[in-house]
Amino acid sequence: MNKQYDALALFSGGLDSILACKVIQDQGLRVLGLHFITPFFGNPEKIEHWQDIYGVEIMPVDISEKYVQMMLDVPDHGMGKLVNPCVDCKIMMISHAKSMMEEFGAKFIISGEVTGQRPMSQRPPTLNAIRNSSETGDILLRPLCAQSQPETAVEKSGLVDREKLPNIFGRGRKTQLQMAKDYGFSEIPTPAGGCKLTEQENAARYFPLLQRMTEADVNSFQLATTGRQFWAGNKMLVVGRNRNDNECIEDLYEAEDYLFEVRGFPGPLSIGRAFCDEEWIQQEILDAAAMTASFSPKAVKSGEEVHVAIIGPEGEMIVKVTPNRETYFARPTLDGLKEWKKERGEAKES
Repeated sequence: MNKQYDALALFSGGLDSILACKVIQDQGLRVLGLHFITPFFGNPEKIEHWQDIYGVEIMPVDISEKYVQMMLDVPDHGMGKLVNPCVDCKIMMISHAKSMMEEFGAKFIISGEVTGQRPMSQRPPTLNAIRNSSETGDILLRPLCAQSQPETAVEKSGLVDREKLPNIFGRGRKTQLQMAKDYGFSEIPTPAGGCKLTEQENAARYFPLLQRMTEADVNSFQLATTGRQFWAGNKMLVVGRNRNDNECIEDLYEAEDYLFEVRGFPGPLSIGRAFCDEEWIQQEILDAAAMTASFSPKAVKSGEEVHVAIIGPEGEMIVKVTPNRETYFARPTLDGLKEWKKERGEAKES
């Protein structure tokens, strides 16, 4: 039987989410942190460490497929400067937490938002929109700025003492840092959001997939997060940078992909994947093999053609290529992002 908790908390691992949990625990209430995971954010490998140093129980919650589909379906509140659907992201996590309340006997939901801290997702009108869209009007408590928010049922009932909650506002972190010091935290998280969708280089990795997909394919977004990425038309090539990338590439390989491996020299693995129902032509396969070999320093230094093993839908074959980056494949960019958003009817960028 699952343990019972008074509150479920959105736990990102950022300082605000940690403090939101702690101030509710200070009132003798039981809190379960929900650490949401998608290809774009989430660090489940850190959960045990966080539990040890912050004293909060945490569980991972994977919402990858729902999240990717939301991005493909055009987020109701649009995207930020890049491909970040910050408002719809928060609505999805809070709504998911709401769906889990009965399972854990929870009476309310905690979020670490602070009024005025983030220009897109934490303005007062946006905080109200998140509350309304997630239908959590009387159960969503934002402990760090509660005194500037509508009173919730648990505050009215006395389960949570509203007067003991902090009243933080704006972008400064002085109050939060002092609270962390008072709690004696051995580690204080940096203020960075931790979402890849808000980062220029990573957004460029995902944009080509968003342009080409209509149905959620979590595997492809996980692949886009790995290694070095190149595109030629509707063909994506992902080249490993290290052993960890190579292992991820092996795990993400699918039956319709092409897997490339340099033979005779140490080097990366790479995956070639086609989209929009396109087929690979022989020259594209050879280009991908040459590109892969170009990231093997010893193969390049040999000055000779090298063997590259290719596993594809037709089986396995060996080709000889000269390591080369002057191919049809090129780094992805964000060129056309504004036009793409406009075509999709996105809300005006913030």
